Amino acid sequence: MKRRSALTTSAGLLAGGWVRAQAPPGAQQKVLRQAFNAAETGFDPARVFDLYSRIVTAHIFENLYNFDPLARPPKIRPVVAEAMPQHSADFRTWTVKVRRGVFFADDPAFKGRPRELTAADFVYAIKRFANPANKSPAASGVLDLGLVGLAALRERALKDRTPFDYDSEVEGLRALDRYTLQYKLERPRPRFAEALLTSHDLFGAVAREVVVAYGEDTSAHPVGTGPFRLAQWRRSSLIVLEKNPSYREVRYDAEPAADDAEGQALLARLKGRRLPMIDRVEVSIVEESQPRWLAFLSGQLDTVNVPLEFCHQALPAGQLAPNLARRGMLLERSVEADSAYTYFNMDDPVVGGYTPERVALRRAIGLAMNVPREIDIVRRGQAIPAQSPILPHTSGYDPAFKCEMGDHDPTRAKALLDLFGYVDRDGDGFREQPDGKPLALEFATQSDSHSRTFDELTQKSLEAVGIRVRFVFGQWPEQLKQARAGKLMLWQLGGSAASLGGAESLQRFHSAQIGGQNFARFRHARFDELYERIQVIADGVEREALFREAKLIAAAFMPYKFQVHRVSNALSQPWLVGYRRPLAWNDWWHLVDIDLSKRPSA
Repeated sequence: MKRRSALTTSAGLLAGGWVRAQAPPGAQQKVLRQAFNAAETGFDPARVFDLYSRIVTAHIFENLYNFDPLARPPKIRPVVAEAMPQHSADFRTWTVKVRRGVFFADDPAFKGRPRELTAADFVYAIKRFANPANKSPAASGVLDLGLVGLAALRERALKDRTPFDYDSEVEGLRALDRYTLQYKLERPRPRFAEALLTSHDLFGAVAREVVVAYGEDTSAHPVGTGPFRLAQWRRSSLIVLEKNPSYREVRYDAEPAADDAEGQALLARLKGRRLPMIDRVEVSIVEESQPRWLAFLSGQLDTVNVPLEFCHQALPAGQLAPNLARRGMLLERSVEADSAYTYFNMDDPVVGGYTPERVALRRAIGLAMNVPREIDIVRRGQAIPAQSPILPHTSGYDPAFKCEMGDHDPTRAKALLDLFGYVDRDGDGFREQPDGKPLALEFATQSDSHSRTFDELTQKSLEAVGIRVRFVFGQWPEQLKQARAGKLMLWQLGGSAASLGGAESLQRFHSAQIGGQNFARFRHARFDELYERIQVIADGVEREALFREAKLIAAAFMPYKFQVHRVSNALSQPWLVGYRRPLAWNDWWHLVDIDLSKRPSA
């Protein structure tokens, strides 16, 4: 039976069906109300593998660095580091000073004593990703940082089948003293500070005492140094954060560009305000878009990304509808640093492999997918075609780049299929494989109305070239686990940038990332070489040439069909102050305020 959303019907919504936490008694609180369109999985950074959980952990755990909230282009700045990192001339040794006087949120694991943040907490946090027992989906990405000795420590635990030795010193990851961190890398990495930010909320400091105290239940007991702490959690239904009473004194500051009038106005209004400015955050899980939209219109949500099926109503001709503008709602519209894509399991006996006929099959499927119609009809014009894995706003992205990845050409798709033996042998209108076996694709999907719309277009596009499609339904978090384990044939999902480094997008093709970001399980020696080289050279003509070659390999073998880069239409209520949708990170709840004089009473 399909799990019911927090709001099951619009009638239930208007009758007060919204899942709402019980606020504590006392003065009126400033409560930010949000909705996720898919369920979270838990809040242990080393075990998190979905965006929605990471949005929560980003407000609980703090890393050394983060992005300025108003700077465009984004600018890295210290969070719990005293300053930007120092590095050796060869970019292989990096040193960071941790700020003194930063404390974890109070928790029984600390036995009633204040617990100060130390350099050792960052060493422990990163080692947790390498511990095989944690089965971290981000382990390959952490090992890809190239910290000297970390992979060897993991291999010893795997080989000897012994508990992971957190006390064993790793040359590439050391606390030189209570407040000094040192990283040593196997190869030069000029953008190592950016690499730390790529998963900045995941790499936030973790106190060892908390993990020891809660063990396998650590996901339900996140304890960090950030502005919020977990107050209530009903799995797949409700998440409540409250202001962290132990949070240090942090004041709002930012560096908007001189010609950024909106950013300058926000800075003038909020500069010097103590963070967080709100008391609580309440997040309900609402899978269906209609109740999310109705909740926003009725004032029960403070922000919403306009669901596609309501774009024509809310954004006629791309402008905010007059009735919404009169209510004081604000629109922030931008091309996202993200992509929506379909991946092919390269280990699958039907669509995987590197032989000419399998490559031709994937390329034909890519050509058959009707991306123009997807943009015009399904996405209501709220996307642009993707030509490569590289995301807008990131290094390596070239808006002028064009290749087969962005083509829709069913005639060419049919010709490819015919040429490589995928023909209809029995006259039923559908093609068989070259060896005569049935050709049937199994597309993983979800059962919500939004997914059904995409499925209908996919089925129509592929049947138009004689390919049979069967859809396999499941819950998104479970399908994500299956994808990482290589158990799905095809699946369509999206990804967004956590930093502005384009190399992050290429992790999806890097063989060391199989089981992590490389859902397709793609293996290609030359691509791995390109990925490694891109990591260690400075921006310039050579690096751009390597990015171009990587894009062409991606299009030639088609382990992924990158379809679109989405356009975000973020609407906010007039009482939400300071909201600016981030380009490539997840934490902003502590940076906004609620004007209670403008918010209608509940």
